[in-house]
Amino acid sequence: MPRINSTAELEALRQDILSKRDPEKPCITLCSGSACQATHCKKVAAALDLEMEKQGLTDSVHFRKTGCHGFCEQGPIIVIYPEGVCYLKVQPEDIPEIVTQTLMAKKIVERLVYVDPTTGEKAAKEEDIPFYKNQLRLVLGLNTRIDPKSLEDYLAVGGYQALTKVFTGMSPEQVIDEVKAASLRGRGGGGFPAGIKWEAARNSKGDTKYVIVNCDEGDPGAYMDRSLMEGNPYCVLEGLLIGAYAIGAHEGYVYVRQEYPLAVENLMAAIKTAEEFGLLGKNILGSGFDFDIKVHKGAGAFVCGEETALIMSLEGKVGEPKSRPPYPAVRGLWGKPTNINNVETWANIPLVINKGAAAFTSIGTEGSKGTKIFSLVGKVNNTGLVEVPMGVTLRDIVYKIGGGIPGGKKYKAVQTGGPAGGCMPESLLDMEVDFDQLTRAGSMMGSGGMIVLDEETCMVDFARYFLGFLADESCGKCVPCREGVKQMLTILTRITKGKGRKGDIELLEELAEVASSAALCALGKGAPNPVLSTIRHFRDEYEAHINEGKCPALSCKELIAYYIDPDKCQACTSCARKCPAEAIDGGKNLIHVVIQDKCTKCGSCLEACPARFGAVRKISGEPVPAPVPQESRTIVRKSAKS
Repeated sequence: MPRINSTAELEALRQDILSKRDPEKPCITLCSGSACQATHCKKVAAALDLEMEKQGLTDSVHFRKTGCHGFCEQGPIIVIYPEGVCYLKVQPEDIPEIVTQTLMAKKIVERLVYVDPTTGEKAAKEEDIPFYKNQLRLVLGLNTRIDPKSLEDYLAVGGYQALTKVFTGMSPEQVIDEVKAASLRGRGGGGFPAGIKWEAARNSKGDTKYVIVNCDEGDPGAYMDRSLMEGNPYCVLEGLLIGAYAIGAHEGYVYVRQEYPLAVENLMAAIKTAEEFGLLGKNILGSGFDFDIKVHKGAGAFVCGEETALIMSLEGKVGEPKSRPPYPAVRGLWGKPTNINNVETWANIPLVINKGAAAFTSIGTEGSKGTKIFSLVGKVNNTGLVEVPMGVTLRDIVYKIGGGIPGGKKYKAVQTGGPAGGCMPESLLDMEVDFDQLTRAGSMMGSGGMIVLDEETCMVDFARYFLGFLADESCGKCVPCREGVKQMLTILTRITKGKGRKGDIELLEELAEVASSAALCALGKGAPNPVLSTIRHFRDEYEAHINEGKCPALSCKELIAYYIDPDKCQACTSCARKCPAEAIDGGKNLIHVVIQDKCTKCGSCLEACPARFGAVRKISGEPVPAPVPQESRTIVRKSAKS
């Protein structure tokens, strides 16, 4: 590919690429994101290369290793275009059949298609799978179509058209006005309007300015930014370049987690190619605009997701937040005006410029426009990355896209916003998901984490878990966070152990109020959310723990016990054989008994007991029935056949 010296040359190159591509030519795409790599997609790729060579299809079928397709629990995933046939959980041994039956004979391999876990219905095409058909994949969708290291692939799907539009007909002020008109809010958590942020940086005095991509996504279970950077780094670079032009910055940084090796690899490859072909560096596309990018690999501190702590880390200092004002737009990296947005925000910029503000604002709610990518995980049938219009309900996300709760269990809550987010109970399932509605409900959008909880989740213990995470990740700079979070964690831990005291709930609320109002950064201010939202919506569980020594979800180990119902025990010895602590007394023809002093409450006995017997029970808040006397433990096997 030649060096591109003008927008006209770029467009000519695009047309040349398209002229050599037959849209009807079979193309097999293999998800090669981190999740699918964990399920050995590289072995699938090797098998596919070998089989296509064996069948003489190397030249007649295009094979593309793409970024994350989103349906992560079903990986490795293969989609065959133009038909859109989708195969899930593909293994190397499946490849010969896929090649001979689907690529050559145009037949469906039924055992590899999607099967609805509730209805049993099958879907052979990607567009018919509920997980996909109920989304609006404007940003994430290109992940399934392009090789993240191929500039040609990105140009073929319209890449850098937005940059061309900017360089040939828009002033920096017009770009900012378009972003403001689109009402694009930052996707990193705070939801601050991106256009206003850009305008502040542009209007700040100084010849040197910086733009930064925040790819320090650290929420447990969240990987939206990681997958975008892995699957479509050119889109992020294009958005960053447009933002730099609008703000007047000639140097940018991508702050990415060290533990995202594939994102780093694909990003570095994209930067190198862009530099080689004139899309970064001096006089980009003959516009007279210069821009360079450097990559900084962060060490994994959660607090460095906060913009001022990120800046401190970039400067080589300890990653601690700073008080604001001044905001980074006025005094940021090395004291210069700086604009920071997360990966998803930058990835939306080409979309805004290409389609226009009117088209962008036609999607979403009054205060939240466009789409949002969520990481849907937890107790839900279909886990993965989902992109939906702002304003879709929690019910639609959990049930239409997520496929409901596994095992026929009852929905309890969904936590949004990451560790500092809140829990939305069943009564809020029909709430529209946008920045403002979530905030009013006591949660937040955050970067897009969404953890579904079922009836077996203890909400007190759930809050304790996230307070533990936040206490570990606190930088310790300010007292409200350093001490307040630690004290809330101490109280929650005591409650889950059955040692709660009268007044603990009120004390938690008081500590939460102080931390949320006085902490220095968003980590400390948001830390009380898991506590406050669970108290607000599940106060009865707190009271049961404190007043009755009972965990209604039968989850907290200190408050539960296992025992074997003598009327149901068939002396099959399954529980005794599975017990790692040898805490079950019994034998052939002898009713089994749990020795409470030895029981570690691991639950192995409950899992091992055959469902047709159902002899093992888990209880909380009630005394364990006295064991059957030794002389009465012999079983007469008249019901053994049942």
